[in-house]
Amino acid sequence: MTPPPALRRLLATARTTRFRVERAAAGRGGGALPAPVHLSLRDSRTLNVALAPDPAAGDVTRARLLITRGPRRHAVPLTLEAHPHGRPLLTATATLRDAGDEGRAGVPLSDGVWRLTVETRGSRGRVRRHGIGIEGNPAPPPTPTVPHAPDPRTGLLVRIVRTRGGRAVLQATRSLPRAELVRFVPRGDGITVHGRLVAAAGVPAGGRAVRRRDGVVVPVEVAWRDTEFTLRVPLGAMAQAGPGQWVWDFHVGGLPLGRWLSDVRDPAASCPTPFRVFALPGGGLTRAHAHFTSSGAFAVTCLDITDVTDPTQEPAKETS
Repeated sequence: MTPPPALRRLLATARTTRFRVERAAAGRGGGALPAPVHLSLRDSRTLNVALAPDPAAGDVTRARLLITRGPRRHAVPLTLEAHPHGRPLLTATATLRDAGDEGRAGVPLSDGVWRLTVETRGSRGRVRRHGIGIEGNPAPPPTPTVPHAPDPRTGLLVRIVRTRGGRAVLQATRSLPRAELVRFVPRGDGITVHGRLVAAAGVPAGGRAVRRRDGVVVPVEVAWRDTEFTLRVPLGAMAQAGPGQWVWDFHVGGLPLGRWLSDVRDPAASCPTPFRVFALPGGGLTRAHAHFTSSGAFAVTCLDITDVTDPTQEPAKETS
């Protein structure tokens, strides 16, 4: 069941405050913060790190990257790679996952701030630990993808964040309930949408199409299989709801329907789709455009053109 907007705002404020406190705590102590040669995170799932060993540590016989939050600790082995034309590097690639997604391997991260610590052991058994330092976050150059993308499976968003003291930490934010569109299939007689619920609880409910300009609602039948759903866009009912061309948005189980868990910056520009003509079961014709908006929402623009193709009828005027 989706919480009301006032409760969602209260929970979001509480979480923001908690993250601020956890970042402050994670940035305290730890001595010098050497900058990494490379530190990146892809799709909230793959963490890549490479850094030069601390010269003060001497010969390093073993190293690992510790990912900790409170009493929870996960260790990722660091490999010492020799380079003929430069200093050796400690490198690691770690797979991250949502702590609630138990069906997948990887370091489980729950909602919160996770501290990154490099631990090395020398040839004489001495153990040293230090954090990883990063510079301020400059504005990234514009690209077709966003710099921080959620896990496409669970919606968990993990970002590399700089604390006030300059230390690199991981901030994991669980997904809000979402109706995620997997694909839509336009055919000659209509449009079928396949999707799934993400981070949603409760009994799945039906759907509705909402006319954007005036809020007119058309019910949408939804077929469920666990958290996966299939729906048929009710083009006939939408076109007959009033004369003119209108844009319709969709909700499933009370949640807006769209492609939300993506790294695409502008889905409307990256996934252009054409207008098509659909022959409805009752004999009518509809010109419709199924598309994504720039925010990732799924929408359909439709116009009844039955009278336009019937020479015995006067054509209806379009209303944009």
